[in-house]
Amino acid sequence: MPKVKTNSGAKKRFSFTGTGKIKRHHAYHSHILTKKTKKQKRNLVGSTIVDVSNMKQVRDLLCLR
Repeated sequence: MPKVKTNSGAKKRFSFTGTGKIKRHHAYHSHILTKKTKKQKRNLVGSTIVDVSNMKQVRDLLCLR
């Protein structure tokens, strides 16, 4: 059986916390920023934790079973 490969796009986009949770960055903060309010842009800065409903999909992309 061949080796399972990690999705190369996913390994660039996700990282781990010390407790093993998966961190992600917010979307919609790279372009077309003129029509977004200051509050909206400010809230998109930084990272957050992957939601429980998406955790299985992300773990499959990162080959964490």
